[in-house]
Amino acid sequence: MTIVGALVALAVLVTAVVVILQARGDDDTDRTRLAGALAMAPEDSVRFSWTDWTAVRREVGLDLDAASPATAVEDLLERGFEEDLTSTTALGSSAVVMQERLGFSPATLDWELFSQGPTVATLTMRAGPDLDYDFVASRLREAGYEEPDAVTGPWVANPVEDQITSVVSPELTIISLDEDAGMLYASDTLTGALAAMRSGADEATEALPREVVTAVAEPLSASLATGDQACSALAMARADVTDEEEGKALVAAAGDVNPLTGFSIGVVPGGAVQVVMGFESEERARTNAETRAVLATGPAPGQGGDFSERFALERVSVTGQAVVFDLAPEPGAYVVSDLSSGPVLFATC
Repeated sequence: MTIVGALVALAVLVTAVVVILQARGDDDTDRTRLAGALAMAPEDSVRFSWTDWTAVRREVGLDLDAASPATAVEDLLERGFEEDLTSTTALGSSAVVMQERLGFSPATLDWELFSQGPTVATLTMRAGPDLDYDFVASRLREAGYEEPDAVTGPWVANPVEDQITSVVSPELTIISLDEDAGMLYASDTLTGALAAMRSGADEATEALPREVVTAVAEPLSASLATGDQACSALAMARADVTDEEEGKALVAAAGDVNPLTGFSIGVVPGGAVQVVMGFESEERARTNAETRAVLATGPAPGQGGDFSERFALERVSVTGQAVVFDLAPEPGAYVVSDLSSGPVLFATC
């Protein structure tokens, strides 16, 4: 059988397993933790990295607090890495130093959202229930951060004078504490830190389409992007010429694909991976559910081998203008970290 014939046959099979669901109404007020975090991201953000530290600690079986030793934080990162749960964090390389010197870390945060846009990159973090803001302030002071005049003002580390800037990620150069809201904000620039605080107070951002955010479950960690960003970051144009040409042939054989309005890939409790793609209409969502399912079960040019070597496609569903792919990772596969950047054929535009 030719490759075109095989793909057509597979398309028929995939069509049979596509489940069409009713779109969720706008009156659904049950907002997920991720949706609440995304609402606090700066409005020009195009890429988001979500880590639910409370859920990650629970998933790997660790109960940590501010007094936990550095080795316990290292254990958290190692276990999280093995479960493909921590590729999304912006705090990984700084976690141990944070625990030892800043008074907060992945051991005591509830969740973290790293937002990136054309002008600023910001960290929005919710404190865990036992985080002591006075303790954090004292540790920041000891670490060399300049104390602000206002309670919620930015604590600023001087890259020239303060050693702490050489051992933490740049995103922790400026940190703001909002005890009343239970939040912490950080950035490598004052503009970014202020943007994070303003957005956290307003909770008015809708950078991602509502249908995509609504369709995303409660991931332990996830990488998300606006449509334009996903179509760029995951494009087959990032592959070499040979792989790019193979990708074009596979897409032509599979059927129509349309640009994305939003994209998410994340790990849900139990280790399964969920991919969500948004489209401009329900008709396009149904079409792409079939064609992209074909692509997700075939060769992976640019990544190497076949997608089936990384995961099994267990279910495809359509809810309004969003398509949800439920993936079961193969043992030892790091699906989220591997497929959060391109080229990813089944997410191409």
